[in-house]
Amino acid sequence: MAHTAMSGNGTTAGDDPLQTAVWRLRSRACWVDAAALIEPVTPQAALQRTALLVERCLYTEQGWEEAEDALRTAEAQARTDDERGAAACERGQLAYAATLLGVRDRSDEARAALGRAAALIAPGAPGRALLDFRRGLLAENLAHAPQAARAAYRRAHAGATAHDNLLLQSFTWRHLAGLALRDGELAEARHGFTESLRIREELGYLVGTAPALASLADTEPEPEASRLREEARRLFRLLGGVPTWLSRQLAPPAATA
Repeated sequence: MAHTAMSGNGTTAGDDPLQTAVWRLRSRACWVDAAALIEPVTPQAALQRTALLVERCLYTEQGWEEAEDALRTAEAQARTDDERGAAACERGQLAYAATLLGVRDRSDEARAALGRAAALIAPGAPGRALLDFRRGLLAENLAHAPQAARAAYRRAHAGATAHDNLLLQSFTWRHLAGLALRDGELAEARHGFTESLRIREELGYLVGTAPALASLADTEPEPEASRLREEARRLFRLLGGVPTWLSRQLAPPAATA
């Protein structure tokens, strides 16, 4: 399952208190409360608020109109190529999420928006890694092109590493591991899922920890697999059933007669 990611502002000691508060709320699935702390009075603030509300859509399958409103504000405020590119990247992610979750087929809009972002965000810029990751999501989940997805995830991983974006690295590790598991590369998949889980636990990204536990469980023998899934279920219930799509993966096996 796809996830969104943005910068890890607020995840380390000494960060701006506002960013720390936003991160704590976001990591506990309180996106609306986090967004309420941000006044969209600058292009960067408008973009961050948009990213929070877009992530909420992907994790809860709710809040589409609020995300669209925030996105239009961010697009209107964007002045530089980087800002316009970042807004286009968020539009692409929102359209991707709507398509993936069966709300409405916006796949053409997603491709066009991410293509526009690629023309605006310079190679090597901090926002390029997130764009590469999201282009990988499109390739994997909408175009069903795993080779193209793997190449995009690797570019994203290199960019996230270069810019010390640990949260994004947790996503690239996870999705590269998912492709490895699909190819039967169990050791590679286990390593990637382990790294993803480690980063999320270190950052306190609680809402992303249950999916990481469930994925790692798919690579482990019993009884470790069952232990990991039970821990994922505990966190899933703690967060009120978020992310919504994880319920299918965590459903207990049907009882046998």
